[in-house]
Amino acid sequence: MTRGGRFMDVAVLFANEAFYAAFTSRDLEAMEKVWSERETITCIHPGWTALLGREAVMESWRAILTNPQSPQVTITGASATVLGEVAYVVCYEHLSDAVLAATNVFVHEGGWWRLVHHQAGTSPPPTETEAEEPMRVQ
Repeated sequence: MTRGGRFMDVAVLFANEAFYAAFTSRDLEAMEKVWSERETITCIHPGWTALLGREAVMESWRAILTNPQSPQVTITGASATVLGEVAYVVCYEHLSDAVLAATNVFVHEGGWWRLVHHQAGTSPPPTETEAEEPMRVQ
């Protein structure tokens, strides 16, 4: 496996930001665009069973994004690692009443980094250093 160059790492962080922008703006069309259309996608929301396939994953996001009580999310401490045509981002999601640790896995598809897997679960709050760190690449 090879490591990505700095440009590719930043591009993965940009794709991660696009995912969270779609989430926070409740933009279903944008959410659909950030996910892979070529690969089988999966998602594990906190407290949900694992979802497999585009239909199940997109239906879950429709339910979340159209629910007026869905939480607003901000992220901190995002770090990207590129392994050839696959990359992952680890970050903290901050909700009004919880902190989640999230992993987002991307594939390079059609010149863009597209999500193939998102998983978030409860986590202790990040340390002050982790919370204050800007997005970084490894």
